[in-house]
Amino acid sequence: MRIRSPSLPELHAFVAVVEGGSFGQAAERLSVTQGAVSRSVLRLEERLGVTLLDRRPAGVQATPTGALYYERIKPALQVLEDAVPAKSRAGSVKQELRITAISSLNMRWLVPRLPLFSARHPDIRLAFKPYRDRDGDFMRDDVDCWIQRRMDSKSRWPRHVRATYLIGRDIVPICHPSVAPSIRCSADLLRHPLLHHSGYPGNWVTWLKGQGAMPGPLELATGFDLAATLIEAVASNMGVAVVQPCLIERELAEGRVAVPLDSPVSTGRGYYFCVLRALEESAAMRSFREWVFEQAEASEKASTGVRDG
Repeated sequence: MRIRSPSLPELHAFVAVVEGGSFGQAAERLSVTQGAVSRSVLRLEERLGVTLLDRRPAGVQATPTGALYYERIKPALQVLEDAVPAKSRAGSVKQELRITAISSLNMRWLVPRLPLFSARHPDIRLAFKPYRDRDGDFMRDDVDCWIQRRMDSKSRWPRHVRATYLIGRDIVPICHPSVAPSIRCSADLLRHPLLHHSGYPGNWVTWLKGQGAMPGPLELATGFDLAATLIEAVASNMGVAVVQPCLIERELAEGRVAVPLDSPVSTGRGYYFCVLRALEESAAMRSFREWVFEQAEASEKASTGVRDG
């Protein structure tokens, strides 16, 4: 027998749109992207050779043909759903949120906090996608949200992206705990090798100008291409550096580095939470967004407390 009926994903997508009234609601219900729902319904319409949905700016609703088709297939889908063994139905279906985050912040700040998110939202599965340093157009279809760095203080985000500052705008000086007592002002730092991030060699100048203490041309010492390596070099007493407080929480807690001066300076960059303006916010996205900004606020308060203390 030749099978003429559509696939179940196509049928489920169509039913979810009709019942939810939008592609966004359907995507949330099915734990997929709006694009996936839209493509499934288009394939269904092409397969049947009819228009099932009336797509308007005010919303989506079934055409007369679509409404009739919905009434005919809904009972069949319910029969299939009822046929699933009770044991299989017992486990709740997790919502999936696909994230890509810049590696330094992901490894040193976000990942250590994820058990807290999982405990609060056991129904949400986070899927981390590879971070692409040059992925500046935000056109990937395998990502729901980005945690991206702002390249410089004057850079602008694409118009189709909503970017909200999250954390990491300020930099502070750090040193080995053994030399911290000898550092009372910015000039004291200049007596030590000025280690730096090779991607941001101007951070020392930015910080010193922010202190009103730029003495002239600087002689930078060793540069490192990763923030983690730069921090480890300071912990090994190779010299001093300026970094974002959110990247040194573990080393501060372990007493491996110290912040000798309470003197943060803004770089105008930092890390931003980015989403596409055109996509409706799912429940999983809303939960993660609220949680991650809560963590960022607590982290910045804690870093101020460490410097003050």
